[in-house]
Amino acid sequence: MELDQETRRLLERFGFDEALFEQLRRRYRAGALSAAHNRIVGQVEPPAAEDVRRLPPPDSAGRAALTERGLVALRAGQVGCVVLAGGMATRFGGVVKAGVDALPGRSFLSLKLADIASCARRAGARVPAFLMGSFATDDELRRLSRDLATEAMPVEVFPQLISLRLDEAGELFRGADGAPSPYAPGHGDLTFALRLHGVVERFRRGGGKLLYMSNVDNLAATLEPAVIGAHLEGGAAVTAEVVAKDPGDKGGAPARVDGVPQIVEDFRFPEGFDQDRIPVFNVNSFCLDAAAIDRDFPLSWFVVKKSVDGRPAIQFEHLVGELTAFLPSRFLHVERRGPDGRFQPVKDPDELERRRPDIEAIMRARGVL
Repeated sequence: MELDQETRRLLERFGFDEALFEQLRRRYRAGALSAAHNRIVGQVEPPAAEDVRRLPPPDSAGRAALTERGLVALRAGQVGCVVLAGGMATRFGGVVKAGVDALPGRSFLSLKLADIASCARRAGARVPAFLMGSFATDDELRRLSRDLATEAMPVEVFPQLISLRLDEAGELFRGADGAPSPYAPGHGDLTFALRLHGVVERFRRGGGKLLYMSNVDNLAATLEPAVIGAHLEGGAAVTAEVVAKDPGDKGGAPARVDGVPQIVEDFRFPEGFDQDRIPVFNVNSFCLDAAAIDRDFPLSWFVVKKSVDGRPAIQFEHLVGELTAFLPSRFLHVERRGPDGRFQPVKDPDELERRRPDIEAIMRARGVL
């Protein structure tokens, strides 16, 4: 594949796998990889009652017991946090979202890390924070995080992988400038990138046992000892947070596929499956056993069509929620909004304006502000 030197250097820096790229391109050209192949083949049913557990309300005995169990793990240095801050830095006018002010004078990243540091201080614990960026956000994440680390919360930035877009015929897509068009191939890169950069190995060697993962743009997904305790009590390798659906919600949801509890993305449900039969959906916040994710997984590659420079472009992505198809998983039903709410995602400036009052209320309730 002929590439200019600048593109080649970028790809080499961020772990481009040319052999995998060519394999996926061949499958796409042969029709073996397409949007039609994204759907699950198998028996899909709503989750069983025992698959989904509700987080007990604050001030309850059940919540107190889970909180104490989580605090023990935190004080033992067993817990770390992963913040997903990759992507393409396009939805806020080309500015890296992590650096955008979510509240006056406070960026998404500064609030996210302040939450982790606050929890660490209250617990008397040391909680490392690992930020997964992309080729489009890596340099800025390193700059932004430089002054945010503390003794109780060391910060490490590592990048996800990189690939190149195709056109609909399977040829290399070139942008308006004639250059190849790189992209970040989805948050399913997480376990691969954690291993590639030695992050999970170092974490485990230092006594780390579980990682709490959430998106940088969901500030309500705070580090909560009770959630850590619920994960430990559940005994599964993965605990995925879910919330009650609002009308019109689209997204992954817990289901059973051939009897196995897992997160199924909305575009993967079989034709005709009534997703309203499942009253909750996935919010992309997970507790992950570090030992269980320290291996390769045969995650599916999904065909995604994007509009780039006004033309259709094809990219292949994989999603972190599919880990639940390979590891024993449970689902934790948490509050969506209110002081105990854990889901306030922000995808663009308009949504940020709508959510700011709720974000501020949650940050104050958690003692971050």
